[in-house]
Amino acid sequence: MKEIEVIVEKGILVGVNIQNDSNFEYSMVELKELARALEVEVVGTITQNLERVTPSHYVGTGKIEEIKRFYDESEANLVIFNDELSPSQIRNLERDLDTKVIDRTMLILDIFERRAKTREAKMQVELAQLQYMLPRLVGLHASLSRQGGGTGGGFRNRGAGETKLELDRRKIEDQIAKLRKELEGVKEQRETQRKQRKKNAIPVVSLVGYTNAGKSTIMNQLLQKTGQLENKQVFEKNMLFATLETSVRNIELEDNKSFLLTDTVGFVSKLPHHLVKAFRSTLEEAKNADLLLHVVDVSNEEYEFMIEVTNQTLKEIDVVDVPTIYVYNKSDQANVNYPLVSGNNIWISAKEGEGLDELVQMIRQRIFANYVKCQMLIPFDRGEIVSYLNKNATVLSTEYEEEGTVLSLELRESDYKKYEEFVLGK
Repeated sequence: MKEIEVIVEKGILVGVNIQNDSNFEYSMVELKELARALEVEVVGTITQNLERVTPSHYVGTGKIEEIKRFYDESEANLVIFNDELSPSQIRNLERDLDTKVIDRTMLILDIFERRAKTREAKMQVELAQLQYMLPRLVGLHASLSRQGGGTGGGFRNRGAGETKLELDRRKIEDQIAKLRKELEGVKEQRETQRKQRKKNAIPVVSLVGYTNAGKSTIMNQLLQKTGQLENKQVFEKNMLFATLETSVRNIELEDNKSFLLTDTVGFVSKLPHHLVKAFRSTLEEAKNADLLLHVVDVSNEEYEFMIEVTNQTLKEIDVVDVPTIYVYNKSDQANVNYPLVSGNNIWISAKEGEGLDELVQMIRQRIFANYVKCQMLIPFDRGEIVSYLNKNATVLSTEYEEEGTVLSLELRESDYKKYEEFVLGK
């Protein structure tokens, strides 16, 4: 039986530092991590300082020779660029380097394609891929017919892409329209669910932050802390974009108060615009939240840059003016004091479970601020109200008098108004 040859992808990373960008070095480190996420062996890095990118080739034309030489010496079969390339840049680079060229956007789209599990996530990624491909059809056709350098292993959308590119432009446009329509339907379902939550007056707390900051770990630890079932735990792993699906979990506290905790896709610098648009309805969970937990990996030297990127992406999807707690996670690896609370900031270690009590306390203070303390006298023939309040409010004490049941309690403002006629001492 003939053995199947496994093609190992060996890539060279190329980046242009425009006008001495202080975050350039980190974006190249991140590019390496993105390549590794697709099992690409990075054999080297080439960078160039420029005032602006070269319109025809992204890098200066003299740099092409250097890349070509290094490519031949290192036996690479792939060149990965640190920015989104234009269709003509891809065409010119592939012609002059005589190999396949991938840009940062395609890299991220590929990772998202691998990580997508639910039908909605798969549709969102496919929509972003098709929108990316459409203006690049000519260049990609040339690339697909190229016999040199295979990307047989990691780059699935090159394989899947080949079949997609056999479609003509109109078919791709039809598919985009179809996906948009289907995602619109999903968006309407989400809206209905959100309206229902609002009607039930359940506060929503949304986890946001850079990819791999520890959002899923925090969600799982909070579920465990509040004695939630194991099967409600969400997937967590130390890798980029481990979670694409929006997870929604009900966190039940000891005093009958509860809130919904939602976990959204992580952000990364230069997150492709098509992807942000495609995932818009998923990310809008954050827009409708009562409180954001902005999770930061404080052990990363570039954490301030990560905060900036996250805030910028949130602004892009109109998530503004939502009260926010900054959760500085992985404090155990950062040589800082923890658990520590200061204003709207908290330093914790989710993995160690340190600082979660303080975090829950901060969440409580912010989302249950509209709770009212009072006493109510409920007639004995209105037992259903006592049952409702026992289930949905914090009952501090219960006494029985001739006229009925006296409850000392803390409850939502909406419930207070609903049963205001029974309030004592008004």
